Amino acid sequence: MGIPAERIERLFVLAREAVVDDEYDRAREYVARARRIAERNRCGIPAELSRRACDDCAVYLRPGKTSRVRTRPGRVVVRCTECGATARYPYGGE
Repeated sequence: MGIPAERIERLFVLAREAVVDDEYDRAREYVARARRIAERNRCGIPAELSRRACDDCAVYLRPGKTSRVRTRPGRVVVRCTECGATARYPYGGE
């Protein structure tokens, strides 16, 4: 794991802590900075981390606080409560 990957993970931890403290703008800054580091170093954000941030408004998604999570047959639906954006992720392949 290189330095950019470590910084990205640390910024997502800080974003989670900011959402716990109800500081959504600070969480958006951390997520935006992590995305910028990934772009600059061409390393990408791991799927488990990228699914924790809204693609539209860049807020850290915490179920029950900033997002609503529902399961449908064959997929998980995550809706951001800040901007209303919806993301669907498949699960349970054959």
